[in-house]
Amino acid sequence: MSRYRFVYPIDRETTAEAIAACEAAWTFYGGIFRAMVVDNMKAIVTQADPLEAKINPTFQEYAQARGFFVDATRVRRPKDKPRVERAVRDVRDDCFAGERLLDLAAAHARALRWCRDEYGMRRHSTTGRMPREHFTHVEAPELLPLPSGAYDVPKWSTPKVARDHFAQVERALYSLPTRLIGRVLSARSDHSFVRFYDREQLVKVCPKQPPCGRHIDPEDYPTHKRAYAMRDIDFLQKTADELGPSISALTKRLLAHPLPWTRMRGVQGLIALTRRYGAERVDAVCVTALAHDMLSVPRLRRMLESAAATPASTPTPPRALPPGRFLRPPQHYALPTTTTTGEPS
Repeated sequence: MSRYRFVYPIDRETTAEAIAACEAAWTFYGGIFRAMVVDNMKAIVTQADPLEAKINPTFQEYAQARGFFVDATRVRRPKDKPRVERAVRDVRDDCFAGERLLDLAAAHARALRWCRDEYGMRRHSTTGRMPREHFTHVEAPELLPLPSGAYDVPKWSTPKVARDHFAQVERALYSLPTRLIGRVLSARSDHSFVRFYDREQLVKVCPKQPPCGRHIDPEDYPTHKRAYAMRDIDFLQKTADELGPSISALTKRLLAHPLPWTRMRGVQGLIALTRRYGAERVDAVCVTALAHDMLSVPRLRRMLESAAATPASTPTPPRALPPGRFLRPPQHYALPTTTTTGEPS
């Protein structure tokens, strides 16, 4: 009603720039408007509709935080925004025409000076009053109070949880529970936290990490994988102690290194051998390995494979032959004895 204008030049039409322009407008006017009529710019309105326009989630959250209502104009309806379209020509010709602006900051300073001191103090032909004076006495008391602090502009993304339990947000990795592997989530990140939503339900809140950073929560992993994910050396040594004394001694030798986490794969392979060949057989082979100062887990595996391929030699008991089917007693084959006379006796 007062025609008191505010001009804020931008170089890119993004949601963050739209929020920055609103924050600068609240400071200029000394309060927040109860309703904002916006054109269907993609930074604010994702889908135009006369009745149910879809507002950008980031800007909608900002509007709720500041307490004003967003009213989108209808498409190709000039009467919904006549004053805005009319003001473009005046700003172009009266504010910036003939000025030498070196950067965007200079354009902001020039627009602020023009709105407050030049156009704001010039008597309007329709209202008959100076816009700045009219606004101060009539419209300013109706505004909502200024916010206490700066608004933290969030960023929304849709990361997918990979098989390694990680989801990437702004080039940083965050671990998530096993049940979410393969799901596409909605992530909201600001300067302090990253919030993950699964079908609009909050599932995880993580501290914000810098690019290339990682946030790993041990509770996101199953119990048998937690030590591997966290590189827990003590857990591996404790597991080896429970399998056998020789396995425990060989594990200590493997981890006795300035960088023990580089030997974790060897220890994990040693523990895996116990699940395949049994702890007793692996412990027996470890005795031989320690006696010869052999710390190679692949060679230890080959020793177990060769022992399994060569069966132990056991004496075979003699096989009892079955009785013959037509076997006769030896008397049937005995020849009769003869005397000197040639007659059988």
